Amino acid sequence: MLVLDLNNLFAMDTETIVIRIKTPLGDMDSAVDCPSLLNFDDLLVAIRDVMPEATVTAFEYEDEVGDRITVRSDEELKAMLSYYFNTMNEQRMNGLLPDPLQIFPRAGKTPGIRNIHGLKVNTRPNPANDCTHGVPDSMANNSLKKSSAELKRILTNGQINAQDIHYQEQLGHGNGGTVYKAYHLLGKRVLAVKVIPLDITVELQKQIMSELEILYKCDSPYIITFFSAFFVENRISICTEFMDGGSLDVFKRIPEHVLGRIAVAVVKGLTYLWSLKILHRDVKPSNMLVNTRGQVKLCDFGVSTQLVNSIAKTYVGTNAYMAPERISGEQYGIHADVWSVGISFMELALGMFPYPQTLHLQAVAERCGESAQIQLVRRSQPKSSGLSCHFCRRWHSCLCKTPCYTSQRTF
Repeated sequence: MLVLDLNNLFAMDTETIVIRIKTPLGDMDSAVDCPSLLNFDDLLVAIRDVMPEATVTAFEYEDEVGDRITVRSDEELKAMLSYYFNTMNEQRMNGLLPDPLQIFPRAGKTPGIRNIHGLKVNTRPNPANDCTHGVPDSMANNSLKKSSAELKRILTNGQINAQDIHYQEQLGHGNGGTVYKAYHLLGKRVLAVKVIPLDITVELQKQIMSELEILYKCDSPYIITFFSAFFVENRISICTEFMDGGSLDVFKRIPEHVLGRIAVAVVKGLTYLWSLKILHRDVKPSNMLVNTRGQVKLCDFGVSTQLVNSIAKTYVGTNAYMAPERISGEQYGIHADVWSVGISFMELALGMFPYPQTLHLQAVAERCGESAQIQLVRRSQPKSSGLSCHFCRRWHSCLCKTPCYTSQRTF
């Protein structure tokens, strides 16, 4: 059950709020007189009126650290509103006027080609599709400052240049960069291009460096293919293969028999990374991509490092999918990835996040301390209504909550 602050409940009944719908063509503001009566379907209708050419099945909002949180149900909508009213109260206490509630529509395929229930998954490797391209050394630009020889070689070389790319549409935006669908004019290939501004924190720059190095090393049918990277002014652009099915977080509830085949690909992708002594550290549905050939691949290693250096007390990744030992800042290993897989597949099966969402976990940590965030996970059982016993046993085995028993987590 969703638990909301009583003051927020009263405010939702009495206060008008402004919801700002962010679209590629501009922003649209809409006033909501009684937020407590707003439901997910009504808001989707309003979004579709603004974007009639798109098939919108979900939307996102940004938390206090800039991460995007996906909303696909009434419960997740209430969690968003509760978070927003807390933010409004803080702004007023600081003498500021409240900002509008900004939401970002998630557009899927057009109605003619969208086929959620017919999602195909082919877990057999296909070497013909794994065309990781080498990077020549002839285009080095010694004027750029790099933090290592490896990073310098990757950032200043490549078979793809900025002037040869035509950007078609924005696919997503988050903490650290924006992802576009683009077309490489010379190679006649559709790409996904992640554009990252460099006027950011040192920690984010380190995450970017790690992502580039790992993508360059990976050669697996379950990991997105890295083509090239280039540096223009204050931005790094990372070019990878384009997955035309999008990410799994937009498909709502996925049948168990389909999830079983998806799980094979995800586990094989993680096993490949672990064999290279690499932790993913940001496993979640939005980082699991599919294409119309039935392939499933992992993406976004912006918070990954070599496993031999990863037994550190760091805070990176997405809190909602973190294992308890990571939330508390303890040492962790591959079992933390296993926990994130368990949470992700429970969410995909249910069509919603499996743990109660009183507030976004980061907000809980800030207002109540880390122990409250940990207890929310440790004392609550993930939802499992409507799921088979076999499915629940399989994925609950990934969610051993006591850090000293993490070795019990298994696929």
